[in-house]
Amino acid sequence: MSNRLAQETSPYLLQHADNPVAWHPWDEEALDLARSEQKPILLSIGYSSCHWCHVMAHESFEDEATARVMNAHFVCIKVDREERPDLDKVYQVAHQLLTQQSGGWPLTMFLDPDTQLPFFGGTYFPRTPRFQLPGFTDLLLRINEAFASRRGEFAEHSAKVSEVLSKLNPESTQRDVTPGSDDDAKLLAEARAQLGRQHDAREGGFGSAPKFPMPNTTDRLLRHWAFTDRRGTRDRDALEMVMRTLTKMARGGIFDHLGGGFCRYATDDKWMIPHFEKMLYDNGQLLSLYADVLTIAPDELFEQAVTHTAQWMLREMQHPEGAFYAALDADSEGEEGKYYVWRRKDVQNLLSEDEYLIVETLYGLDKPANFEGRWNLHRYDSWRSVVERLSLDRDEADVSLSEARAKLLREREKRVHPGLDDKILSSWNGLAIKGLAKAGVVLKNSSWIEQAQRATDFIRANMWHGGMLFATWKAGSAKYLGYLDDYANLLDGLLALLASNWRDSDARFAIDLGDAVLEHFYDQDNGGFYFTSHTHESLIHRPKPTMDDALPPGNGVIALALAKLGHLFGDSRYLDASANTLRWARTAMEQYPAGHCTLLTALEAELATPTQIIIRGPVSQLAPWQAVATYGYAPWRQCYALPYETANVLPAYLPKLVSAETRQKTVAYLCSGLSCSLPITSPDALKLALDS
Repeated sequence: MSNRLAQETSPYLLQHADNPVAWHPWDEEALDLARSEQKPILLSIGYSSCHWCHVMAHESFEDEATARVMNAHFVCIKVDREERPDLDKVYQVAHQLLTQQSGGWPLTMFLDPDTQLPFFGGTYFPRTPRFQLPGFTDLLLRINEAFASRRGEFAEHSAKVSEVLSKLNPESTQRDVTPGSDDDAKLLAEARAQLGRQHDAREGGFGSAPKFPMPNTTDRLLRHWAFTDRRGTRDRDALEMVMRTLTKMARGGIFDHLGGGFCRYATDDKWMIPHFEKMLYDNGQLLSLYADVLTIAPDELFEQAVTHTAQWMLREMQHPEGAFYAALDADSEGEEGKYYVWRRKDVQNLLSEDEYLIVETLYGLDKPANFEGRWNLHRYDSWRSVVERLSLDRDEADVSLSEARAKLLREREKRVHPGLDDKILSSWNGLAIKGLAKAGVVLKNSSWIEQAQRATDFIRANMWHGGMLFATWKAGSAKYLGYLDDYANLLDGLLALLASNWRDSDARFAIDLGDAVLEHFYDQDNGGFYFTSHTHESLIHRPKPTMDDALPPGNGVIALALAKLGHLFGDSRYLDASANTLRWARTAMEQYPAGHCTLLTALEAELATPTQIIIRGPVSQLAPWQAVATYGYAPWRQCYALPYETANVLPAYLPKLVSAETRQKTVAYLCSGLSCSLPITSPDALKLALDS
């Protein structure tokens, strides 16, 4: 027997299509049914690779007795939070207001059928009482009884939630803050101080277990270090926090040492035991971050993390036509992590004696089992230290380790793989495009840039229609008009892609995205951008997100991206919208600076006069110029190389017509703000200009 989810394309919704629960997707049919029958809505939000979503499904949603109670008393709606982040954002905030606790997944909310306002909520509920939580069936019966007898009281409570929600989007700050003032410096300094207090000085990262990668937070400290270095007040401690965090993560069990890629978070302080799901958005962001750090100095560990992560994305996460899938499940064969962990004797049987000695020492098999009697590979030390401790020849050891890893990976491939969420999300693909483009430049791997271009071409062909971006694509069908994050992350990715290899099609697409986001999401009265478009269905709240989470907030990313786009093409519309977004978000940033790292990065970028390098020349001559322009870590600097042969979508300040003789020579323009230098005629002269 199937329910209404059988007609959906979301892998998560399809997982529930054969439940005995009469699930509905979130649509007018379901909402009309709740209103007509005056049944409360049971809203369940999750995603396909969510472990506790699977647990609740097995315990309750697949249980006939539980389903009968759900069907009798509620209209049950199932939502994929990755397809409908608008609903997830709204009801996560509502959950926090109701319970004074942070949310998560699965999110379980009970809504009034007329207003869709919540009157009760939680996350995971077990089938029978445990973890100090009520049994789900008993909870359902109590809620049904209370809703029938105390609906007026619930309505008053919901009205208070609605009132609070209505005040969550502040108006633009009335205080005029002069750009570059002491107030800006204090705000950035306070964020740095707060992050320093949150940092784990022993194991890296921020806060205690569970530990998330938090690339936006680490990126904030990296940029802070770079700007202080530029001013001569070098904050070495900030760089140490970055390096410690990235080193511990790349050595940790949160990283897949055989197949590449980072898991979503670690359950412990030492990054040893992950929650084994792998998300595209984490890996796209971490590719960018590790690539940035590699521009400071070479690092073997970081290079391997970038290389293996990119290889994993291309091997396991790429659609045949170029775009990238959303996620890999944490579970296989009903067990979390089963695909990834090892028994020591199985490793011994696969490897030679010398290979096993290396793997045992490097990955901790000589220490007690760390995951339910088995080993999740975790590096306690550097590879160089292991080689020296074992008195090995480095070249021979490298070969042995490579062969051992290959053997283990081949054996692991024979296991039942975790489930793949094969929908394609514009927002997460934008992060992947940016990561691959930046990594391709830093490690000089043109194939990664080409794969980022293939992903871009897929999205433009399949998810961009009538001047509107769609959020998700699956099985030949694009669904749901895009959200702010889709436009912001894709535009940011396109700008990184243009910096790696200019294509007119990408430049036009970037302009189209910039124009569309201004038209459909911008708040003309107060500044800032709504998460949903002006024509989106009306929900109980229309957020304008500012805080960092696992993904960067759309307002922070779009402020950065529009500023870059405005400087690149000399268009003040983009620059004004970026500045007004920062002005609108000022109050939120001041309330908790460390929670607004992406917006603070946009603020810092606005304060520092950006340096933009435009290189024009035959494609065969561009490489040495780009090498000079992109040398080192300079986040205030953007470089675009426009070949005469193919580049025709040009910034307004560049000459459109040039002579045949001129087209044989390469020149660079060094632009500050909206003014550019005279042509620079040699790479050495460009280096001198950048150093001055």
